[in-house]
Order: sequence, then structure tokens, then C-alpha cells
Amino acid sequence: MPVGPHTASPRTSPARILVVDDDRRSASGLAQWLCSLGHHASAAGSAAEAAQAIGRGPCDLCVVDALLPDHGAQRVAAAVRGANANAAVVTLVPPGADATATLSSLRPDAVVPQPAADADLLVALDAAVAAVAARAARHRDCPVLGSHPTICRVLDVVDRIATTPATVLVTGESGTGKSLLARLIHERSGRTGRFVEVACGSLSESLLESELFGHVAGAFTGATADRSGRFLQADGGTLFLDEIATASPALQVKLLRVLQEMQFEPVGGTQTHTVDCRVVLATNDDLEKLVAAGTFRSDLFWRINVVTVEMPPLRDRAGDIPALAAHFLARAAAKAGRVVEGFTAEAVDALERHAWPGNVRELEHAVERGVFLGRGSLVELADLPPAVAAGHGRSPAADAAPLKRALAAPERQLIIDALEKSGWRRDAAAKALGINRTTLYKKLKRLGMDLAALEPAT
Repeated sequence: MPVGPHTASPRTSPARILVVDDDRRSASGLAQWLCSLGHHASAAGSAAEAAQAIGRGPCDLCVVDALLPDHGAQRVAAAVRGANANAAVVTLVPPGADATATLSSLRPDAVVPQPAADADLLVALDAAVAAVAARAARHRDCPVLGSHPTICRVLDVVDRIATTPATVLVTGESGTGKSLLARLIHERSGRTGRFVEVACGSLSESLLESELFGHVAGAFTGATADRSGRFLQADGGTLFLDEIATASPALQVKLLRVLQEMQFEPVGGTQTHTVDCRVVLATNDDLEKLVAAGTFRSDLFWRINVVTVEMPPLRDRAGDIPALAAHFLARAAAKAGRVVEGFTAEAVDALERHAWPGNVRELEHAVERGVFLGRGSLVELADLPPAVAAGHGRSPAADAAPLKRALAAPERQLIIDALEKSGWRRDAAAKALGINRTTLYKKLKRLGMDLAALEPAT
């Protein structure tokens, strides 16, 4: 069976390999062959058995049948990556099987169609190890972690606009990583100036104006000396304005001028300053609704809405949770000064099932707690916050499904009513609903509405 002197691959080093296949004879045979090549290989006949094996110790590489019942392959991959972020996953696809959906959600590092020659399997194992190494290298250079398609699209946009002067609006829920994305844009912009961040929501109107534009001595009580503002400090670099929706109407006018002309005067002063800085703004509010309500200027909205990047909530990219958790674990373990290798299978299950209303920030804090409170080499279920641990063994999708269906029905009907009243004109229907046409199309796609089928024949 071996094909030459270098068949101890992957990368010629002995590896801890777990083979998972509900055909136990096949799994055992493959594990024995890998052992004969010098690896430490074991076999499991189900996702539950695999979880037990991972609980006894993380593996470097997992070979798993893509068609394990009850989404077993996805569960195995999540447990493997949760216990070891640098573990590689190879999927076996039986002949004639349609595993497209499974592979899309599982995102293996290599795929092996069955039956495969031994040499082909070894090539796939090497390719998987190389893919993990490349991903780890990218993660070292990128503060925004994840391989979910939504994150990949975000990073693709960043690569395309980073070196341009375009103003960028970053949207998304609190805790999704908007500040990290702004820093990444700056790092890849090639600008030599500073990255300057301002939390607009934490300052009053008068203080925020002084913070942004600076002030001259005597401009107000306590202004005993001239002070440069954040725009000047970010000259040649990037200014990140977080929580921009909290800016007052008066300040919005001044911001509009600066964004258009890159000129301003300090509070109480007459000297005009000209700067060259890239402006990135962020909000977790719906600015279009604020414009419609009259609390946010429409001209400023259109000025900052040049390039919009939406950071997805963590619940929409649950597949990234094991990698994110492993990253936070390594960082927390370094802070704690102790060796923590990963998570138990039960802890991984709880992490994956939690809804994460606080998004990535909440996950980071949960992992830190697990590391700081834990005593063993693996973070256990009891080490996690109670709200997170409570999700172990429960299916959030099943719990949420009735609510999602209940909310989707009236939303679908509202859209149909608006379309009917507007003569099935998409732009008019979107306006009647208080949204733009792009948002309408997104809702149609999310709700699975086929307008061609709904629209009456003429």
C-alpha cells in the first residue's frame, strides 16, 4: 500500500489523525494503514464517538466521511477545530454522492473522492496541512478572523478599496468587529500617518467638536491653551469615527464640510486647516431610518455612503466560532501564563449553540473567563459563562425556527401588499416600505420570495 519512502506524509512528520466513518471496517482499515506509515491514528464510527476521542486529546488532522448522518461531518469538524485551531480536516466523498451542501457548510481543507488511491489520499493530507498553514499565516497578518463567505466578501472589499481615498461606512451590530475592520483598512492603505479613533457616542456635542477640530486658548472655560484636534492628528493617516449616528445636527453640518473639502477651523479660531486623512465611519444604527426620521442629514448620509461594508453578526457565521475561540484561547492563555490546549467537546458544543447577542466581543470574554477559571489543559463546560454553558445539548435552530416563521409571515405580506399597491414596481414598493431597492431585494432573497411566480400575469 505505501507508495515510497516519503509516505509518512502529511509533511513527513508523524501526526495525530482521527478517521471518522460510519463504515467502521473502512475507518479502522484506514487508521491502521496510517499507523503503518508512522502516524498516531485512531478510528471512530460516529460523530459521538469522535467527540469522545477528541475529548481525550486533540488531533492534528481528521479524515471524515462527508455523509455522516445527522450533520455528523459538520459536528466532527467543529469539534476538531475547536480543540485545535490548527487541525486540518479532509472529507471523504463516496462515489455518486451529492455532498455540495455539506462541503459548503463544513469548508474542508481538502476533499478526497472515493475510491481513492493511497497516493491520492496522501496528497490530499499534505494539501490540507498546507491549507491550514496558509490560513494561519493570513490570520497572523489579519485582525479580522474567519473564513465564512460573508467575511471573505468583507475582506475582498477591503483589499479593493484600502489604497483608494474613498470614505468607508462600516455597519453592523455592536461587537462584530467594526473597529478592527477600520484598523485593517488603515494598515492596508499604505498611509504613513496615524490611525486615530474617536468614540462619538461617549462625548457631549461641545466636547466632541473640540475633540475633532481642536480649539484655541480662550475658546471656552478651561481652554487655557491651543489644542490640536483628531483631524489634525490623523493628517496623512486614517480617522475612525465610531457611533457616527450620535453626532448632533450642528456637528453633522461641520462634518459634511470637512469630508467634502478636508478643511476646518478649530473651535474659537479663524485659521483654516487643510488635512489629508482617510475617514472611516461606523454605526450600529440604520442611518436610512434616521434620515427618514429627520435626525440624520441626508446630504451627509450620501456623502459617507460611498463604500459601505457590513460586518455580519456572529450567529450568521457560526462556522467561524471554533477558529475564533481558539484564537482568543491562545491569547488568554498567554495572559494567564498557563498552557491551555483547547476545549472539551461539550464546551465546543455550547459555544456553537449559543446565540451570541454580544457577537465576537462576547465570545472573546467568554473564552477569557474559561481560561482564567479553568484548571486543566482543556476549557470545560463549567468554565464558560452560565448563559453560554446552558446551550449545551440544545438546538438553537430548532428553538428559533417557530419565531422566525412567525416573524417572516407578516413581513412577507407587507412586501406583497406594497408591491400590489405600486403595480409591482420594485422601486416604488421599496419607497413605500421605507427602504431602498437593494434592501428590498435582500429581503426577497432571505424570505425565499420569487416575484416572477407571485406577480400576476399581464
